[in-house]
Amino acid sequence: MLNDKWFTVQQIDTHTYAISEYGHWEKVHSFLLLGNDKAVLIDTGLGIDNIKRITNQLTDLPIEVLTTHVHADHIGSHGEFEHIFVHEGDKDWLVNGIKGLSIEQIRKDISRDITIPTPKTFDSETYKPYQGEPTGLLHHGDVIELGNRRLLIYHTPGHSPGHLSIFDETNGYLFTGDLLYDETPIYAFYPSTNPVDLVNSLDKISKIPNVTIVFGSHNTLGLKPKILEEVKLAVEYLWANKLVKFGTGIHQFNGFSIHF
Repeated sequence: MLNDKWFTVQQIDTHTYAISEYGHWEKVHSFLLLGNDKAVLIDTGLGIDNIKRITNQLTDLPIEVLTTHVHADHIGSHGEFEHIFVHEGDKDWLVNGIKGLSIEQIRKDISRDITIPTPKTFDSETYKPYQGEPTGLLHHGDVIELGNRRLLIYHTPGHSPGHLSIFDETNGYLFTGDLLYDETPIYAFYPSTNPVDLVNSLDKISKIPNVTIVFGSHNTLGLKPKILEEVKLAVEYLWANKLVKFGTGIHQFNGFSIHF
């Protein structure tokens, strides 16, 4: 497997790779899915280093970038790719800038708690998230065919208005972006988030059939599908106790937590 100073590449199967940034406190994962006809890159990381250097070594196929959501840690290398897709709910953020987070806050977050040397090209004081027009817009229910695998698009807002989850129906892989991951809380407490939408989105993904593994965009790489049963219980608990609103704090469940 590739030995890189910034990125950690892990092979999930012969046609699927996780490209991770473990030297940063957010422990971000991007995912490269290879098909017969083309490849899909789910997110492009922090932008501290250029993820295209990695994808160039893994495939010669044309790559389409599917954006789970427009936050700085998921669109970092978008400018390196020709074909970028985003949900219409996050298009404005991609074109005009991320709402609800100042550039000062973004620069502070991008540069703190880094445990390995960053590339000489990275300067937190001049760092700017990618901005640009997407190639096209994604919608709930869209199907993306890669030749030998079929991806289903789920609109799962809450963490952002246009947040997406992507289900690789062929392999049972569910890529949940920042809707579901372990170890650190799922964020739905700042003004650009929506607690009601997030809980409805969790309910939505908990009903997807034939999931074999859940890949969140942070922390542990690959969660057992039984976490979706825990999600169902969490949704019921949150509604029953009238907790689905800003200011109710951090709610801990078996395998994950949510911060409203």
